[in-house]
Amino acid sequence: MATAATNSGAKDYAAARRFMVDGQIRTNKVTDERLIAALVDLPREQFALGAQQARAYIDDDLPLGGGRFMMEPMVLARLVQALHVKDGDKVLVIGANTGYGAALVSQLGAAVTALESDAGLAGAARAVLAGLGGNLPVTVVVGALQDGYVTGAPYDAIIVEGAVEEIPASLTDQLKSDGKLVTVQRDLQGGVGRAVLVAKSGATRVLFDANTALLPGFARAQVFAF
Repeated sequence: MATAATNSGAKDYAAARRFMVDGQIRTNKVTDERLIAALVDLPREQFALGAQQARAYIDDDLPLGGGRFMMEPMVLARLVQALHVKDGDKVLVIGANTGYGAALVSQLGAAVTALESDAGLAGAARAVLAGLGGNLPVTVVVGALQDGYVTGAPYDAIIVEGAVEEIPASLTDQLKSDGKLVTVQRDLQGGVGRAVLVAKSGATRVLFDANTALLPGFARAQVFAF
């Protein structure tokens, strides 16, 4: 009976995953078939924590506790697509939480460094990635998110998994000369964030609007006028 229940649950999640791809991803300008295949294959529910597994395929940020979230699937997919990841690329995922975004990018052929500041979330990421098998090329490291991970630089691409108010130069400095960074940038007035593609030079292109939760450590420094 336990096996039957487990199999039934696996089928339910597979159906939810397909519904997510068909209803949230394909309908929102995600056309990269490699990325779509990765989204279909990767069990997002395994990266959710506890009771949140049942909500793994909703079209919203998924709470992980402590003010941290898994990014909405559609927003993450569009950010990844904008990078045009190639086999052999080196990619840094900042704010990797439980590792879903890092695993997704690794399925496109990239070698991924997953940077997380919360040791508990980093431990969860290592456990989930190990449980998936297949030796995914993801290395989970712990450190301050706004500092990036200089040891692995330079990177072909950097993804910040969450919204920021400003992008530290310390991150764009870790890109290769033709590298790119993607994130969601929010203004101080609390308006809708905008997904942006940023070159090493700092040149920025707005991709789409996104109401994404702010990532701790990326608030703009307050300036006081006297």
